[in-house]
Amino acid sequence: QYTSATNLQGILNAKNTWYIQNQTDFWNDWLTDVFDLRTANSFGLSVWSMILGQPIFTNFGPVNPTNAFGFTSNHKNFDNGNFGSVTGGNRVYTPTVARLLLQIRYFQLISSGTVPETNRLLKYLFAEDYGLAYLVDNHDMSQTYYFEFVIPSEIRYMLDNTDVLPRPAGVKSTIVG
Repeated sequence: QYTSATNLQGILNAKNTWYIQNQTDFWNDWLTDVFDLRTANSFGLSVWSMILGQPIFTNFGPVNPTNAFGFTSNHKNFDNGNFGSVTGGNRVYTPTVARLLLQIRYFQLISSGTVPETNRLLKYLFAEDYGLAYLVDNHDMSQTYYFEFVIPSEIRYMLDNTDVLPRPAGVKSTIVG
């Protein structure tokens, strides 16, 4: 009955075009920016951080003011304060490092932590962008992660300050690299 109503057809076509542009783009962006941990943006990484229970920052304690570097007997520097923070603070990871941290945490939660399984993770996460990384079981309730490349400083800081690398309960992990 309304097939020949050009004004009504125009409204319906405009509404359909709006839905395609806005809804489709929104859900495609949602998949890329939030749902897919490999490509998540800062908002998506915050969502994943809450889901996985892994903060994407590291807290650090206060520095003892008597040990902080500065000038004069009161350890004062250029702006009349110590270089170290006497109140502590936190370090927020860049999206690249946060994404890596959350991927490792996700693996830690879903895997059994066997050496072959962990080596597949290390290959997936590091081989293409950084180089060879692998895990060795020392057969004495310890294991060693070997990185055959210079670990970027922020990634090393993350690895040293989070207990996120997979390991069985009661097994000591060390990092070489």
